[in-house]
Amino acid sequence: MDKTIRQVTFELLRQLNITTVFGNPGSTEETFLKNFPADFRYIQTLHESSAVAAADGYAQSTRNVALVNVHTSAGLSNAMSNILTASMNRTPLIITAGNQTRDMLLMEPWLTNIEPETLPKPWVKWSYQPVRAEDVPAAFMRAYAMALQPPAGPVFLSIPLDDWDQPAGAAPAVVRSVTQRIGPDPVRINEFAQALSAAKNPVLIYGSAIARGEGWDAGIRLAEKLNIPVYAAPASERPPFPESHPLYAGGLPFAIKSLSDKLAGHDVAIVIGAPVFRYYPYVAGEYIPQGLRLLHVTDDPSEAGRAPVGDSLLCDAVLAVEQLTGLVAARPARTAAISKQPHGMAAHPAAPEPAAGSVLSAAQLFRAVRSVVPENAILVEESPSNLGELHAAWPVDKPDSFYTFASGSLGWNLPASAGIALGERDSGRNRPVVAIIGDGSMQYSVQGLWTAAQHQLPVLFIIPENRQYGILKSFAILEETPGVPGLDIPGLDIVALATGYGCTAVRAETEDEVTTACKAALERKGPTVLVVPIQPSIPPLI
Repeated sequence: MDKTIRQVTFELLRQLNITTVFGNPGSTEETFLKNFPADFRYIQTLHESSAVAAADGYAQSTRNVALVNVHTSAGLSNAMSNILTASMNRTPLIITAGNQTRDMLLMEPWLTNIEPETLPKPWVKWSYQPVRAEDVPAAFMRAYAMALQPPAGPVFLSIPLDDWDQPAGAAPAVVRSVTQRIGPDPVRINEFAQALSAAKNPVLIYGSAIARGEGWDAGIRLAEKLNIPVYAAPASERPPFPESHPLYAGGLPFAIKSLSDKLAGHDVAIVIGAPVFRYYPYVAGEYIPQGLRLLHVTDDPSEAGRAPVGDSLLCDAVLAVEQLTGLVAARPARTAAISKQPHGMAAHPAAPEPAAGSVLSAAQLFRAVRSVVPENAILVEESPSNLGELHAAWPVDKPDSFYTFASGSLGWNLPASAGIALGERDSGRNRPVVAIIGDGSMQYSVQGLWTAAQHQLPVLFIIPENRQYGILKSFAILEETPGVPGLDIPGLDIVALATGYGCTAVRAETEDEVTTACKAALERKGPTVLVVPIQPSIPPLI
């Protein structure tokens, strides 16, 4: 008897080491999940967007393609915000959805994905519904190859529900390996090395691709040979360089004029593994200061093409760093210390320490948490208005120890924390995961707490409670829009919400209560949600 499409596809997935499926099941997906193999694992979430984020965190943690299964057009639509984030995170995901029975597709019955290839665009690299059931296994192989090849990212397959029980025929998918790295043009990289060597005051700008490519050590070697400042590219979702290193100059601001002003005085800047540049608030100005030559290394032709300034080289970020290190001339050690640009927000004076007995500041909360969690803890962040205080209290100085979203689309970090913790468990590293998520941000994917609880994932969720969308109040000042409605969020009982999803939930109001609660959470097997009221603040954007 011929094997079915389902059997051949699961055999392929085994060979590709993809035996975990993240999903939220629907009627058109049950035929895929039928007779679910005992050696596979299904990680259930309560919303499709959470499924994508959890898979994204898991894929980043394990550095392998992750598989997501969502529900036809409705579920795919629900998942779109975190498909956007996975795309910008450069995370290799195979996202699948069922579709209606082939015999009914022409008349577009209820819940049909009418244009399955179109719906997830532009945030997937490849989108396809196989023409024949027999093409499904080979489509999975192509999806795997497309997801991994640079620039990595999510792909989408739509599969009619009756395909899975069809005979596979005599031509199962052939497992193929694909490259994940692009080497540099030797002439171009020599030109870049010569420009750096001849410059009077060059600067390095590192991006998240260095972290994804396990390139921290290589990045340190290049920086120390050149003895020049290293900036993190604006809004980097993965830190590319240790924030405690004496050559680290901080994160570049993400507005045109502010960034250009920060680079004034440099004659050569090289951006490696990041866009040129990631901006958000519009502050008019020159893209780069007069007298600066900008060099750009990326593995993404589209990213190179849309850069408004700079000479580009298509290359894997870490390969470029390694080759540049061997080509550039060494420089003497610096005599002056480097001043650091704060992360995310404009430089602003530290808030005065609150009086004894008053509500904690964000800085006090973050210092208290950092003082008791292990040095190897992983930090996940989705608290935009407190980003500067967080990095000041918790400088990231170890690779693969900080994660956030590249897109700015809220709702990624909570379920992604669960995926990261699952990856830590599967790898045997078992580092604790601490997720600091604003009380407004967590509402976008609060149902992700259930998945963490069901799988007893030891995530410590810290919820700074300021009862407002603080970052939007910062934008209201910049955009001169006083009195905008909807920027306050009173009446949330986060302890009750977290308890309802099966988590241990605690409220703490003093530093001692915070440290006591954190120590207890670190001894617990499952997730803990720690809610801490903090003083509302509205930091400047520029």
